[in-house]
Amino acid sequence: MRSRENLTADLVAGTTVAIVALPLALGFGITSGMSAAAGLTTAIIAGFIAAIFGGSKYQVSGPTGAMTVVLLPIIHSYGVEAIPFLGLLAGLIVIIFAALRLGNIINRTPWAVVEGFTVGIAFVIALQQLPLVFGVAKGEGDRSVIVSFNTVKNAITLGIHWQTLLVVAVTLLIKFVYPKIAHEIGIKFHIPASFIAIVSVTLLVKVVDLQVYTIGDIPRSIGTWAGKSLSLSDAPHLLWPAFLIALLCAIESLLSARVADGMVHASAEEKCQPNRELFGQGLATLVASVFGGMPATGAIARTSVNVRAGAKSRNASAFHALILLALALLAAPLVSQIPAAAIAGVLIGTSYRILNPVSIVESLRTTKSEAAVLIFTALATFLIDLIWGIVIGIALHFLLQRAFGKQAKLESA
Repeated sequence: MRSRENLTADLVAGTTVAIVALPLALGFGITSGMSAAAGLTTAIIAGFIAAIFGGSKYQVSGPTGAMTVVLLPIIHSYGVEAIPFLGLLAGLIVIIFAALRLGNIINRTPWAVVEGFTVGIAFVIALQQLPLVFGVAKGEGDRSVIVSFNTVKNAITLGIHWQTLLVVAVTLLIKFVYPKIAHEIGIKFHIPASFIAIVSVTLLVKVVDLQVYTIGDIPRSIGTWAGKSLSLSDAPHLLWPAFLIALLCAIESLLSARVADGMVHASAEEKCQPNRELFGQGLATLVASVFGGMPATGAIARTSVNVRAGAKSRNASAFHALILLALALLAAPLVSQIPAAAIAGVLIGTSYRILNPVSIVESLRTTKSEAAVLIFTALATFLIDLIWGIVIGIALHFLLQRAFGKQAKLESA
């Protein structure tokens, strides 16, 4: 009886996460420079494989904002055709991390670095949406700040597209207002605000006949073999980008799993097994990339939704992938009509949720050293890139720990 109740809870949680994951998968697929179909393929394939083979009971995997930040300059330099081999290499590297049992080391990343990394990612995700917000081509450059500046410059030059801005504004309004209205009128069944916003705005665009771009056709064939573009001659110049992707995959996935364990107050037996998690994530990235998707990681936002929705086991994450597959096969024509600007609105709202201003203020009120680590990690992540943000944050953490440790000894003497 208990197992049946858990299975029902996992099905409800998986359905909830799938509804949240759909617009995010489409959005991150577009933002990465690939396609909405690539994002959806990644969410389905990587989401299912990581759920089965990973080391966390609650982790939900798929395309993420952090990964799109890394992929954008790589795709700009090497083209989309490099992704299958790049993902294959990155997946193998993560599996090697697992074999070397590096998960235990990566899992000890200081919490202030995690917070700063999260803040930086939130700002980068928001900036990535500017082309969709203004309805213009992405600006030139290989850094988020430069690209964003050039995108705004293009929008001003070409003229502001007010209908696109209206779609973004309405999407954000619904996303933030709907939960309060639902609570006040006593709606007991939880429907994600992102889903309500996407459906409402899509209907509005059709009824009012607003002239905005849609996300385009979603092919019903999920998992198309892309291995024909694999070439060993690409290995030398793709090895370093693949290593960066692997490092991000490992760090973000283990950080996300740590967040989930903290949310459920997991016991020692229930906590994520870091090396098994690395194996699952590596395998997920490898398979998703050679079947039309892109490198994946554990997704903090979707994992949090999974926990809040009452997930009891890894079945919830597997259900989320299967429900996304059903949506792709049965509702592709409807999904293709979603306005691209609505996706941008959802991702901007998501970046705000990831940012979590209340939590950041609390973190900044701790020790001066922890606050400094958080701020510098966030700035480095935002202004340089994600990997350097983590490296700078960890280095600063140990430098300050050592400095304050020496000061404490002197004062005690």
